Amino acid sequence: MSKRALITGITGQDGSYLAEHLLSQGYQVWGLIRGQANPRKSRVSRLATELNFIDGDLMDQGSLVSAVDVVQPDEVYNLGAISFVPMSWQQAELVTEVNGTGVLRMLEAIRMVSGLSTSRTTNPRGQIRFYQASSSEMFGKAAETPQRETTLFHPRSPYGAAKAYGHYITRNYRESFGMYAVSGMLFNHESPRRGQEFVTRKISLAVARIKHGLQDKLSLGNLDAVRDWGYAGDYVRAMHLMLQQDAGDDYVIGTGQMHSVRDAVRLAFEHVDLNWQDHVVIDADLVRPAEVEVLCADSAKARDRLGWKPDVDFPALMRMMVESDLAQVSRENQYADLLLTANW
Repeated sequence: MSKRALITGITGQDGSYLAEHLLSQGYQVWGLIRGQANPRKSRVSRLATELNFIDGDLMDQGSLVSAVDVVQPDEVYNLGAISFVPMSWQQAELVTEVNGTGVLRMLEAIRMVSGLSTSRTTNPRGQIRFYQASSSEMFGKAAETPQRETTLFHPRSPYGAAKAYGHYITRNYRESFGMYAVSGMLFNHESPRRGQEFVTRKISLAVARIKHGLQDKLSLGNLDAVRDWGYAGDYVRAMHLMLQQDAGDDYVIGTGQMHSVRDAVRLAFEHVDLNWQDHVVIDADLVRPAEVEVLCADSAKARDRLGWKPDVDFPALMRMMVESDLAQVSRENQYADLLLTANW
């Protein structure tokens, strides 16, 4: 019997890569979506014939209980979140509801359906294994570099604080109810599917548009901010591996290599033979109220216990993203030309 997986946030970058990976492993995959009119559902449209969708909302406990009860999953991957960190200062309460309390609601749904400490019959397919998408933003003003599973948290945004709550409540349910619950403390991971509001994708798309003569300048904030950036396709493999171990645990996932925003800019512009200094301007309004200066992962535990390592390095990742956006911008230009011709 093939395994069943339920993914929240399936229309996001990580959700789409994870769905592809699990399908390649022979899973039956369900994606939790908030209604059939989800505008980002097109991201996984190429998998539509293989995916199943079920309605649910991380802000609605009843819908989560219903979804888990109907799907009867072997594995639940909670990737659903408001993931753009700067937004968390403008909508702190909403981000906390989704990224923090939403984790609690999903854990409660699994607990109730599994019959843990209740009178209900246990899940006929066995123990449900739960993956929580924790974040390097929990480390924030890092107490040490690189950061590992034992590094103290010091979040510097409402997003990071909410993720820290989700992380701790996941551990609490593992220790309190014996639930198989895992937190993956993933450092920044990017891809051509990244939203355009994120800095790496903002850079790659701007480079493509500048190369095609559609814009001239790229506005950025702090070029000196340093991150450990990896490829999302590599990181979803780690998520899956975490749930295949004998017992649940927490893992840091990253490349262990630090790069600045300036490095990302330079690599992207060099790929199209342009000088970044001719096009990049600094906008003070884009600097975070409390900046996270240095994040770098120590993934020794994941490498040792999971046998995981990243395949795509940062220069290759930036080239991949620029190439994808060059193709996208070219297609958009061709489509616009066809419309003009048709309307003429």
